[in-house]
Amino acid sequence: MNATEDIGWLDDAAVLDATVERLKIVKGLGLNAGLDFHGRLHRPMAKQLAKALEPYRPLFIEEPILVEHPEALKQLAAQTSIPIALGERLYHRWDAKPFFEAGLIDILQPDIAHAGGISETKRLANMAETYDMSLGMHYNTEAGDRDLNTYLKDQSVFAINGGHVAAPTGPGLGIEVDEEMIRKISAETQPWQPKEFFGPDGSIREW
Repeated sequence: MNATEDIGWLDDAAVLDATVERLKIVKGLGLNAGLDFHGRLHRPMAKQLAKALEPYRPLFIEEPILVEHPEALKQLAAQTSIPIALGERLYHRWDAKPFFEAGLIDILQPDIAHAGGISETKRLANMAETYDMSLGMHYNTEAGDRDLNTYLKDQSVFAINGGHVAAPTGPGLGIEVDEEMIRKISAETQPWQPKEFFGPDGSIREW
């Protein structure tokens, strides 16, 4: 789940309380969760949030700090027991290699739809971009009424059974894309613009 919206470089620690409370609620329901920081927090706040989350043992924290700052990520990795995940901003295996060599991450998450994927999955990335599988989903829509199944002819492919999804057995990716639905939604959808976060003083924050 998302960790936070935009936060100042050095903000009031109380802005992190809601994130911790949400994780407590999820754990109280008997569920596990990973938290995606989206690289929105700078080191001073990322350190505080990771520390505050530790007692509730999330599965992982994703992009606690942007990959452009491996030195800050190294410091954070030495300070937290929570597994660290990242990868959607890395384009190939040689981008990921230094993070493995330095022991900075525990989970690699290449994003074949957004970042282009590591070289071995580039063909899948091209296919995902061709079908625009994130069209109108997640933060790409205001309505929030679409998900992965919206674009599938057979939605049972991703049916959850016992907390897991079975590996697809069909040809190729194991799915059949509803191209007619994609064309319909494409015609109705305005171009998506990434969020821009600005602090009260006009300063630019990571999105």
